Amino acid sequence: MTSVQPPLFTPAQIHMVDLFAGPGGLDVAAHWLGLGVVGIEWDEDACATRRAAGLDTRFSDVRQFGPDDFPEATVLTGGPPCQTYTVAGGGAGRRALDQVLKFLERMVNGEDVMDELANLHGDADPRTGLVLEPLRWLLAAHRSGKPYEAIVLEQVPAVLPVWEAYDKVLRGLGYDVDTGILHTEEFGVPQTRRRAILIARRNGEAKLPNPTHRRYRKGKPQSEGDGRLLPWVSMAEALDRDDQFVVVSNYGTGGVPEARGRRRSDEPSATVTGKIDRNKLYPDDSLSAQPKRFTQDEYGRLQTFPKDYPWSGKRVPQQAGNAIPPRLAAHILAAALGLKFDPADLDNAVRASWDPHPVEPLVPTVRT
Repeated sequence: MTSVQPPLFTPAQIHMVDLFAGPGGLDVAAHWLGLGVVGIEWDEDACATRRAAGLDTRFSDVRQFGPDDFPEATVLTGGPPCQTYTVAGGGAGRRALDQVLKFLERMVNGEDVMDELANLHGDADPRTGLVLEPLRWLLAAHRSGKPYEAIVLEQVPAVLPVWEAYDKVLRGLGYDVDTGILHTEEFGVPQTRRRAILIARRNGEAKLPNPTHRRYRKGKPQSEGDGRLLPWVSMAEALDRDDQFVVVSNYGTGGVPEARGRRRSDEPSATVTGKIDRNKLYPDDSLSAQPKRFTQDEYGRLQTFPKDYPWSGKRVPQQAGNAIPPRLAAHILAAALGLKFDPADLDNAVRASWDPHPVEPLVPTVRT
């Protein structure tokens, strides 16, 4: 990696607790940045991957813990389950949004609503209420007199109203907050994916990271767009593949199978979902040849996990699809902590073999 100044902060000084940690999207980014992190995850398959990757893990339900169980943590992060909110899902979370926001108000007023959230019934999927678990943690930390220095939350775009409600709560607790929708290809991820992000800081301005790459526009070349930004990254570039191919999505647009999306290898991937292994790869637009499939290494790399990330357990496509791309997470964490790093180091980290304890992490050169 490139030579930079010595780290201003050690992992012992900046330590994260990652709720709903999955296979390690945020954790990988934290290790690239040289931060200490422990993840809580209840999915056995995701935990198998985490163990193989050497990530510090609590195989359990986040509802069984609280801030007092991780007194060293100064940063709270989390990406609650998105299945009930995602456009590709049944939509129970979207229909229950008003209900969730009412629960949020009651929690801020000091009510204990966790049993009710755990027993949502009818149209509401029990996972819907998990989007309020980070709120329970941050309120408990504040009331104990040990508030988190920084908070990072991510979810599908439909959850942005919840993050905006969090915004009001956090400002009342003394945080500066920023929320919004980020496009992954604008941060060098070879995939068009949108995420609703919240960043909160106690001692400094909270601001979502600025794009480093251009927005992908269907049918427009990489050269088009803001000349101050890098071109978006194609699948072929990310996978180091010279052959041309066409990817046919596993699901239709608007539920119509005939409208299945197509992307060429010289374009970014469509959103990597839990069914990425069902996507079909053809050598040309005729779709007449026998299709191939992405390998788990390849769909991991489309999510910007290291090329040899040790995916383990079952349902690896679901694990990968559920994760936040580590490359995007690195930008978000750096913004939340007021850190800056050499972009070349991030490029090298993404391309390098996985090491949970890198000798040379992405070293922050500035803290604002």
